[in-house]
Parts: sequence; C-alpha cells; structure tokens
Amino acid sequence: MITIDAHAHVLLPEIERAVAGRPGHAAHRELDARRNGPASLEVSGRMISERLARLTQVPARLADMDRAAVDVQIVSPSPSHYHYWADPDLARTVWRLANERTAAHCAQAPGRLYGLGLVPLQHPELMVEALVHALGLGLKGVEISSHAPAVPNGGGREKGTGRELSDPAYEPFWAHAAATGAVVFLHPFGCTLDERLDHWYLSNIVGQPAENAVALSHLIFSGVLDRHPHLRLLAAHGGGYLPAYTGRADHGWRVRPEARGCAEPPSAYLRRIWFDSLVYEPAALRALVEAAGPDRVVLGSDHPFDMGVEDPLDRLRAALPAGDAFDAVRGGNALHLFDLKD
Repeated sequence: MITIDAHAHVLLPEIERAVAGRPGHAAHRELDARRNGPASLEVSGRMISERLARLTQVPARLADMDRAAVDVQIVSPSPSHYHYWADPDLARTVWRLANERTAAHCAQAPGRLYGLGLVPLQHPELMVEALVHALGLGLKGVEISSHAPAVPNGGGREKGTGRELSDPAYEPFWAHAAATGAVVFLHPFGCTLDERLDHWYLSNIVGQPAENAVALSHLIFSGVLDRHPHLRLLAAHGGGYLPAYTGRADHGWRVRPEARGCAEPPSAYLRRIWFDSLVYEPAALRALVEAAGPDRVVLGSDHPFDMGVEDPLDRLRAALPAGDAFDAVRGGNALHLFDLKD
C-alpha cells in the first residue's frame, strides 16, 4: 500500500523578493509581528533557517520522505506566501510565481511529488484565472487560508473590509473547483484574535485550529457545500476544533432558525470534507476517523515545520489497527482525492 503525505510545504524565496518593499508589505509585517509576539518571531526565524534545505531542496525532501517511509508528498507553498494584502497586479505575480515554482519543484521528482498552487482570496474576481493557471501547470489544486483579512491599504478593498469563505463573491471559484475536480486545501495563516495570542506561540497553537473551525463553519452553515456537493475540500490540522464538537453546532441548527443556512445538521458535512491526520495523539486521530469516516481522512505531516511531525505513519499505526481503515488513511483516500494512479 502506498503512503501519501498530503500536507507538506515548500518555501519560495522568489515570492518574498517580489513583494518586498511594495505598498502594504510593511503593514503586513507589522500585523504579523503583533499577532505572534517577538519571542515567537525569533524562534520561527531560527527554525526556518535551520530547515531551509528541507523546505527548498528536493534531495533533502526525498531523504526526509524515505526516513519516514513516505512514498508521495503533496507539496503546497508555505502559507506565509499568501500575501492577501497585495493589489491585483502584485497578486498575479504572487500566484504565478507560486504555481510555477511549485510545479518546477515537484517536477524534479515525478511520481513522488505533486503540487498545489495559490489563488488570491482578496480578489475573488481573479481566483478562477489563478486556479486555471495552476491546473494548467499540472498542479492538483490550490491552497487557501481561512479568510481574506482586512488590510490597511492595498488589496483593492476599503480599510476594514475582510471576507469570509461564505462570501457570495467566491461562488464562481467554488463552482470551477468542483467542476474541474481541483482540490482546495484549507490551511489557515494568521488568526483574527490578534494580540490575545501573542505569547507562548498561541497564535499557532490555538489560532490555527480556531481558524479552521470558523472557516469550515462558514462553508457549512452558508450552504456552500450544498451548492457544490462535488467540491474536493481538504482541511489542514484535522479540521481544527470543529470535528470534536459538532454536537453544539447540530443543536444550534435545530433550535435557531437563523442557523438553518444548510440543508442538513452540520455534523453531516464532515462526510463531505477531507481532513488530514495532523492531530498528534492516537485518541484524537481515532475520534477524527469516527467523526468524518475512514474514507475522509488522509495522512498529513506539515513537513518540515516544527509544528509538524516527522513520523506520520508511525502515529497512524499507534491510532488504528492494520486493516481497511488504516490503508485508506495511509494512502488510499489520497489516491482518490488527488486523482493519482496507484
């Protein structure tokens, strides 16, 4: 049985060179500093420096995969490359660089590396164009964050006007992704709780799973998944807090008329979403498989960041016995999701 890691990243320095010094970049960096705090920024900078080869060089990536007994990786750009503050022209530069450089990275190891690109959430009118570009390069879909944040300048929107994934402006993108079979990888970057999480790396430890839960709830309650039942949506970090607490969502859907934006109880939509296995503990992974179904969970490591794991297959073995469910999560589900050949 093939082992497929569906959550791994590549760092693309060309993107950071393209955005450096552009209007809005300084404000973006200041917001990132406020959200994370100086201690976490220092540790993250050191971590990236130490892991740079593993983030950028294919031989180092393949060596890591071999040590972890991973046959195939699905490689997506580092979420730090989203740059949703960028104006339309710069946004086009960002997604083109992301798509082209990710495709070139994966082309160095055909059959072992497949890629995802980027689309500009801050410019819904450009997202189909960016998705078409990614698919045209042979990428399997695109990676997006949990929302398009409000920006102080640039981005083609007035100050203070962010967008949730439930925004009707995204309907053409969801429709095209569903029609083409493109995978949409929901991977948050940045949490709107801001300075409340600026100590102890809570910006990531708490912020990422919170953003997952909020974004998925928007897609569920707004009816996006009803309107696009064939959408291939993959949620990072096991979907965050949502799969573990759908009882409250179901109760609210039953008793609150304004929560009836979706056709079925919210928990039913877990069977329409794919989730990666990056929940760290065996009991948590078993609970995720039970909530979403054994055909809706794929292996994920977040390679090679420090919030990822270097032994995703071993962690799967600790959670599930050998058998059909184990084989499905190990690679069978990803073969179907990403339309790969065994």
